[in-house]
Amino acid sequence: MPETSTTTSQPMTSAPNRAEAAAVTRLVLTNFRNYTSLKMNIAAAPVVLTGENGAGKTNLLEAVSFLSPGRGLRRAKLPDVTRRGRDQSRGLWAVAATLQDQTGKTDIGTGLEPVSAESDAEPSTRRVVHIDGVPARSANVLADISVVGWLTPQMDRLFIEGASARRRFLDRLVYGFDTGHARRVSAYEKALRERARLLRSGQRDLAWLSALENTMAEHGIAVAAARRDAVLRLGAAMDDGFGLAGENFPRAEVRADGVVEDWLAVHPAVEVESRFLDALKASRDQDAASGGAKTGPHRSDMAVVHGPKSMPANQCSTGEQKALLIAIILADARLQAARLGRAPILLLDEVAAHLDDTRRAALFEELIEIGGQAWLTGTDAALFKPLRNKAQFITVSQGEIAVAA
Repeated sequence: MPETSTTTSQPMTSAPNRAEAAAVTRLVLTNFRNYTSLKMNIAAAPVVLTGENGAGKTNLLEAVSFLSPGRGLRRAKLPDVTRRGRDQSRGLWAVAATLQDQTGKTDIGTGLEPVSAESDAEPSTRRVVHIDGVPARSANVLADISVVGWLTPQMDRLFIEGASARRRFLDRLVYGFDTGHARRVSAYEKALRERARLLRSGQRDLAWLSALENTMAEHGIAVAAARRDAVLRLGAAMDDGFGLAGENFPRAEVRADGVVEDWLAVHPAVEVESRFLDALKASRDQDAASGGAKTGPHRSDMAVVHGPKSMPANQCSTGEQKALLIAIILADARLQAARLGRAPILLLDEVAAHLDDTRRAALFEELIEIGGQAWLTGTDAALFKPLRNKAQFITVSQGEIAVAA
């Protein structure tokens, strides 16, 4: 497929906060999903991607999601992101972007690279990140540079499936206010895995076991405290009726639900850290059998209640659950714009089609008012008519893009 390149040139009306918004102004893909090569120059304004199902709209959102820590909005195995049919040793996927905000421009590059292996071992890869051409230690550094949030159709089941997806959703909200949160989550989970491996081995190296548990306690309490702080901020924003979200979407009551969070509600962090350490030591035998840890923030949940109905989110209708998710995303974006002077980049996949006309119009107005860069996808360009002259419209067709007329 030939290289695709486009520059948006549509007239757009700037929102009041636009100059302070973080935005992707250049995006370059190589061997990424259905894109062999793609170059986009983009205005610091909302982006509307329209086209048939399977054209590659969500792939573009996924590429932008890799400008943040983690495995992207699909949580795919990283080798699976590489365009199929390519020589895996030379055609691994890569994403390059220029991020512009009130502090200036930052060039970000990320992708897979081969890892040297012994001759009889399977070839492997690893994700690498470069910031302004300089290699970064890990992808967690991206939390210091860009905040990216998203809603996808797969997240419609967020409230009725397991707690792990809700924890990831909450952690992504925390990234916006605590740039060290991603590193602490990563450090905690690494220590948790190593402790489990050590306990399963039956080799009780008490010094190493204690060191791992100290690491879990130090980072775990910080993780739980950051989650509690995030939901308290969200609650205050919901109570204040932040922007149009408070008028057109239901108020969501959000709580970080877990043993450690409950301890933090009534005890100082130092005391909670000691309690957590005692709990880890007391459960070593049980944890050796189960392969995990009985207590810790890795077992916490994000509990959400539909405020006006006093109804748990998992008992609400599908439409109400979607509205609650949008309300949370918008309140968080408003908070970041107000408190930090920047709004997150929002990736909203097929959101407009599932909203009535009133809520759809309110969503668009809220996105413009917040002032951040939102990327929206849909099959019907008519749904986004209120965004004409306020956003850039791009048509996607089988891995090729064009500025819409």
